[in-house]
Amino acid sequence: MIPISDNVFFFGSRKPIVVYGLIILNLAIFMLEITLEPGNNLTAFVYNFGLLPAKISTSFLELMEGNLAAMIIIFTSFLSLLTAVFLHSSFSQILGNLIFLWVFGRTIEKIIGCSHFILLYFSACLITGIIQVVAEPSLTIPLVGSNGPVAAILGAYIFKFPNVKIYSVLPLVIIFIPVEIPAFIYMFWWFIQQIFYSVGSLDIAGGVNPYSPSYWMDGAGLIFGAALISLFQRKG
Repeated sequence: MIPISDNVFFFGSRKPIVVYGLIILNLAIFMLEITLEPGNNLTAFVYNFGLLPAKISTSFLELMEGNLAAMIIIFTSFLSLLTAVFLHSSFSQILGNLIFLWVFGRTIEKIIGCSHFILLYFSACLITGIIQVVAEPSLTIPLVGSNGPVAAILGAYIFKFPNVKIYSVLPLVIIFIPVEIPAFIYMFWWFIQQIFYSVGSLDIAGGVNPYSPSYWMDGAGLIFGAALISLFQRKG
């Protein structure tokens, strides 16, 4: 199932400039990735800016043992909670995430505004990243992709519009069948489609995004997004 758009209309609403900016930034960084030399250069880039749970957990252990120099490593490692979401390991991963960001993100940004949308997106980066580290602190393979914040956007959307029909296409070999699917169905499809995120993988030595508990923990973004938009509504 490929979502195309929804039928939620906002009269006189502003353009979702944050969503547009995030899409452009993600595409630009992915273009940089595919221009790097396959293997060594690309691998070094992903390992430097991807999320490495073992690196963060080890640094914390060293700090608890009195090694104050570990604070520098912890600081730089925590930056990876943000940088990792702008890296993608395959064409299918970036395509899937950006389609969901485009379809569901535009409506959410129009509802809560630019500043709240930025807060939702980047706080989801941090929350889902921390959960991934806690889930598997010894993982030495990098985790990358905007799966966490996109899940938060989807969770916020489903909380607000669970039964809104999403204009979608259902690819059957070379035939594309147009269908309308309730938004909440995409909560399940979001997990299923990640199985196919290895299609069109980049040449990263040692692998990336293993199908381990930590990789699937970004699904916590669904709950986080729903909770945060509920909080925004109460304050609004």
